[in-house]
Amino acid sequence: MNFRRFGPGLLVTAAFIGPGTITTASTAGAGYGYALVWALLFSVIATMVLQEMAARLGLVTRAGLAEALRDGFRSRWLGRAAVVLVIAAIGIGNAAYEAGNIAGAALAATSVTGVGSAIWALLTGAVAALLLGSGRYRVLEGTLVLLVMAMSGLFLWTALLVEIDWRQLSAGLLAPALPPGSMLVAVALVGTTVVPYNLFLHANAVREKWSSEVALPQALREARADSLLSIGLGGLITLAILATAAAAFFRTGVEFGGDSMALQLEPLLGPHARYVFAAGLLASGLTSAITAPLAAAYAVCGAMGWSQALDGSRFRLVWLLVLACGTLFAALGTKPLAAILFAQAANGFLLPVVAIFLLLVMNRRDLLGAQVNGPLANLAGMLVVAIAVGLGLAKLFSVFGFI
Repeated sequence: MNFRRFGPGLLVTAAFIGPGTITTASTAGAGYGYALVWALLFSVIATMVLQEMAARLGLVTRAGLAEALRDGFRSRWLGRAAVVLVIAAIGIGNAAYEAGNIAGAALAATSVTGVGSAIWALLTGAVAALLLGSGRYRVLEGTLVLLVMAMSGLFLWTALLVEIDWRQLSAGLLAPALPPGSMLVAVALVGTTVVPYNLFLHANAVREKWSSEVALPQALREARADSLLSIGLGGLITLAILATAAAAFFRTGVEFGGDSMALQLEPLLGPHARYVFAAGLLASGLTSAITAPLAAAYAVCGAMGWSQALDGSRFRLVWLLVLACGTLFAALGTKPLAAILFAQAANGFLLPVVAIFLLLVMNRRDLLGAQVNGPLANLAGMLVVAIAVGLGLAKLFSVFGFI
């Protein structure tokens, strides 16, 4: 296996291992122990299934998901509906979502420096702008891969020092349950991992990584291996965060909140805990602050039929608007814990809509030829959609008091 070919899958991991993952996984572990590990497992499997489809679409058609949605329907109404969905959910939605990414990074830096979060929000936005403004895929990929590796080392190292209750973990995997009050957290755990905008990001990133000169069977094989390993690593990081939170807070009487998340590492790292936690949160915030505007630019430009070149003027304008909105709201004092958790839950409800569009496109033989979904891929995709819809409906029913 040529590891120099790896990269796009780690961009996906960089996107979903953000402040939202840390917040949501910590909330799940602190409030419910290992009871929601099944939701994390479903999230990882669902991400692998859907991202493989997105990567295959990009490599076979040499087009992004937004372009395929716009042009892949015979019905003009469906094509226009797809464009509206992309611009509203991915373009405008990512602008709001970006605030949580930058606010999370600023919160981490403020906790160890004492400098105001508004200043750190502006600095984070500036760093993200410089990297995106380079207009070079290799620069972005290299930076994000390094940050993901740093996060992996930090969180997996701490998890190795935790006394994991393997019996409870196994029960959480094999006996799915929803403890009272855990519905929103379960949906958020799905939403923080199976991120809709990653489908657009992945379909475009594979085209940057594997040019049309690379044989399609080789590109598909390497892209699948990249996705499985990278997303699997992301799942391990999330499990590590959940496990440390469960050890520190679940049924211990210690109050959990945004200011106390670093306490989950104190029994392991002592006075250095807040620095390690802040480093992980800062890295996660920066990776997501870069990938969210990048994905939005790919999605909106593809939907509108504009150039998706990284140095294109319209492409730059889209990511700049998303980044500027996120930076502004974060600098004005967005509260990360509540805002991020709510945004992740909203992503969980949005997922089925995007996944259904993807499944429809992946069954177009005139677009994909022999690489259309087979029965197994369709079954897995429909199962992912069905479970995600079920979680969303269950939440709505609980809100209105039906369950």
